[in-house]
Amino acid sequence: MSSVTDLQEWFEDSNEALSISLVSPTSSGVTTVATFHPRFTYSIFGDDEKIFGYKDLKIALRFRASDMRPHLRHTYSKKLKPSPGVEEPVDVVAVLDEGHHLPKVAFVKASDFEDSSIQLGDDWHPPGELEATINDGNDRYEIWRGSLQDGAVKQLNNRVQILVPLFIEGGSYIGQDQESSSSDVSIPDADRWTAFFLYKTQQSAEDAEKKSYVFVGYSTVYRFFYLQPTSPSKSPRGDWELPKGDLDMAELPCRTRLSQFVILPPFQGRGNGHRLYKTIFDHYQRHHQTFEFTVENPSESFDDLRDICDLAFLRAVPEFRALRLDQSVSIPKFGTVPSLIVGEETLEDVRKKVKIAPRQFARVLEMYLMSQLPRSVQPNLDLDEVLPQPTKADQHQARLWKLIVKQRLYRHNKDALSQIEPSERIEKLRETLTGVELEYARILAAFARAMGHAGQSQAGSNGKRKLEEADGDGTGKRARRGDA
Repeated sequence: MSSVTDLQEWFEDSNEALSISLVSPTSSGVTTVATFHPRFTYSIFGDDEKIFGYKDLKIALRFRASDMRPHLRHTYSKKLKPSPGVEEPVDVVAVLDEGHHLPKVAFVKASDFEDSSIQLGDDWHPPGELEATINDGNDRYEIWRGSLQDGAVKQLNNRVQILVPLFIEGGSYIGQDQESSSSDVSIPDADRWTAFFLYKTQQSAEDAEKKSYVFVGYSTVYRFFYLQPTSPSKSPRGDWELPKGDLDMAELPCRTRLSQFVILPPFQGRGNGHRLYKTIFDHYQRHHQTFEFTVENPSESFDDLRDICDLAFLRAVPEFRALRLDQSVSIPKFGTVPSLIVGEETLEDVRKKVKIAPRQFARVLEMYLMSQLPRSVQPNLDLDEVLPQPTKADQHQARLWKLIVKQRLYRHNKDALSQIEPSERIEKLRETLTGVELEYARILAAFARAMGHAGQSQAGSNGKRKLEEADGDGTGKRARRGDA
């Protein structure tokens, strides 16, 4: 019997073994546009992200760059012939097929995939409606929007769903029932799901009126019914009944939640995350049924993208820009803290106007107010920077800002803080505040770099801002917890 040590050489790293390619058709077959590896494969090949039974295993997952039709093939130099009592090598195709990670069309012969690519018409365009066209120098982008009720939109979404667990930690598929053995993707609430697809385009050399498409990334958005509280005078009477018949979700007030967000690795760091997020955000700013726009448990990198985009948006809103620290306030030693912001009575109205969730709005407001502090007291990451000596007025502004942040932190963590001694409570708040200061300083520095780059490139980009620094890894987490 083979020892455990002997078998170690038959384990392959699944993240390295799996390569993903975008390919485009040519007259003789297909040509590779880009190749990259996944970040995670544990949801497919197990927590250890290892594949047993092969040497030099190569799993090639190719996507047609336009309609993202997939094709899978794998090769290896050796396959283990196990002794009695040793497990069989992992059946790679069975794992991906029976686990419903890819549609059935991914498992056809390579010649069928390549032949169909050659035959794909040059008049193809993404499904749904064209939401935005973006010119950035010589680069051209289009963002298409469609409901998962649309069969073509649903098909494209099904083809790219495998990218979610491969690039979003904890990501899961839309419509997948983990307990079901069926490969059918059932989405009973498809009318609540909207997909946004980002493509890079290129004009055809033969026909100026035609263009080719390369998939860059996508996002999915879900709409919840938004229950608006009514005043007592408008409360329904005891004999009130729900309306009969089906209700059109599209006509009801809703809370819109961004669920999945993926920018493919070859296109990260180029402002594409900003392009997609901003287009989605702008769409729901115009969407009359949306009362609040949220994000489902974002990753840290997506948080940065969101913060910078939201800050850029809010700084252009006059009512938000008018908010500032009230330097005339005297902070009492005891009792209730007075209002610390000029215009604080308008905060909720401004928040509702811009449709940003309360916690996110409060954080971006804190960043904005911190950016208005004098340099002498403004937190920053440059320990070697020579700062001017703070005046008493400067120190007073800094204290006002810190109180605003501490108030939010206390409200957010009230239950936990109420269980510890007051002295320890004060120290915990101080420690957390220091972390917030460093985080905001980092984000504001990235924001300043992004805005500076935007100013340099606007002449060649039709006024579209480039936020490369805000892109992070271009992924947002599909979550099981609450909104932010």
